[in-house]
Amino acid sequence: MKTFEELSEQVRQWASDRRILENGNPQTQLLKLVSEVGELADAVIAGDGFETRDGIGDSLVVLIIVAELLGENPVACLESAYDVIKDRKGHLSPSGAFIKEA
Repeated sequence: MKTFEELSEQVRQWASDRRILENGNPQTQLLKLVSEVGELADAVIAGDGFETRDGIGDSLVVLIIVAELLGENPVACLESAYDVIKDRKGHLSPSGAFIKEA
């Protein structure tokens, strides 16, 4: 299996080859992301495992492209987010809300 870094580079190359990085902008890519997340939600609700995996992958592709357009490294972004949450304590309530410990 390829690493996230390897796949991110392949996605960036794919986007470059198709002039998405040259002609795209973060705003239109974010609209694309909303569309992909909507498709993911539909797949999860329908219990469609294949489409769920596809929706997660498509969303990640768009996020990698957004990061590139903004001059960010998606791995560094993930690491930064993890650094913020890694020591967070709490639990998920039965209603689905995360309750932070004081």
